[in-house]
Amino acid sequence: MDAQVTDSPEPPRFTGWAQRPARGPGPDPRARRRRRRRWGALGAVGVVLVGGGAGWALYAKLNSNIHTDSATERELRKWESERPPAGPPNAENLLLIGSDSRTGDNGRYGHSRGQRSDTAILLHLAADRKSATAVSIPRDLMVEVPHCQRSDGQETEPQMAQFNWAFAFGGAACSIRTVEKMTSVRIDHYMIIDFTGFKKMVDAVKGVEVCLPQAVRDDQAQLRLPAGRQVLNGEQALGFVRARKGIGNGSDTQRMERQQRFLGALVKKVQSNGVLLNPTRLYPVLDAATSSLTTDDALASLRGLYELVRSTRRIPTGRVQFLTVPRREYRYDANRDELVQPDADRLFGRLRRDLPVTVDPTRKIGEDPVRTGAGAPAGVPEGSPPPAPSSDPTFPGTTAERGICE
Repeated sequence: MDAQVTDSPEPPRFTGWAQRPARGPGPDPRARRRRRRRWGALGAVGVVLVGGGAGWALYAKLNSNIHTDSATERELRKWESERPPAGPPNAENLLLIGSDSRTGDNGRYGHSRGQRSDTAILLHLAADRKSATAVSIPRDLMVEVPHCQRSDGQETEPQMAQFNWAFAFGGAACSIRTVEKMTSVRIDHYMIIDFTGFKKMVDAVKGVEVCLPQAVRDDQAQLRLPAGRQVLNGEQALGFVRARKGIGNGSDTQRMERQQRFLGALVKKVQSNGVLLNPTRLYPVLDAATSSLTTDDALASLRGLYELVRSTRRIPTGRVQFLTVPRREYRYDANRDELVQPDADRLFGRLRRDLPVTVDPTRKIGEDPVRTGAGAPAGVPEGSPPPAPSSDPTFPGTTAERGICE
């Protein structure tokens, strides 16, 4: 049926959908558009509901991955009067503990009585979040371990012992109080990660590149690697950072240096791949990081960890620094270490006051820090006394910018 033609110069006026003029056969285009809008809206609601449900499920999974140790919190509160005061506002100090526990899947790496801290790092986040300084504490460093409560409720006596025994004596609380006693730096948070968590982190970023001048074979660390540039998966990376006898001179000094450079390479890869800004890449990393993590109450949630990470994501890799406490061979036992003073106190003092710490990648771990000075004025004769050093030391160390193949 043809449309009706009128002499009126104006189109028909409609006062409502009921008075619409009749149309010819076939579906009404406007009705089709309305149906599409309705189904589109329903689809959008479905996506939001499904996405929201999935998002909540993922959040809940990550959140439940994290373990907290209420006993540590109680023990620290008991000794609050002996702990150092809090540092400058917004500056934070974290104690990162790598546990060598052989429980569960970690039993394949051998057996040990209890657990010890295979690696310990004091991480200082500057208040302006423009730098991060990670200070390794040797496990064989001789320190004063305070009264600590064991898991069976008994208390140990204060004693001079290897640093990693503090974790064996009284867990995280004992390690924290030992570090605080040694440094006078207040520990705001702590994190404990085991072998499994470390491997998962490396696998989550698709491996980390290393460069080896020669082939490596360390049966104790279950590690065999060819020489040259290569990408290590999680299992290989764990052996790489734990190995002592199959790489270099087998010393703990070189092992810590290797750990620091590997962690720097890991940080650099996370930043260069845009992981922190890409949810599809971030989730596997978060899942890996949280699956074997024990921390304090304040960080024992995905939100707490996210806020911490978010505050640090703009730190340039050149300002993510790694160094080791100034130490030397222990005077009574060549297989142990002791702090070098006053250099160690200079480092700890800068961390306490949130002052910049400078590292020199050209120097080796174990070398004494160098005090930087203004230098001799031009024209000073040879043989004149050297200029007085400034109070700002430069410590041997590295940065995440250098990675491990630089």
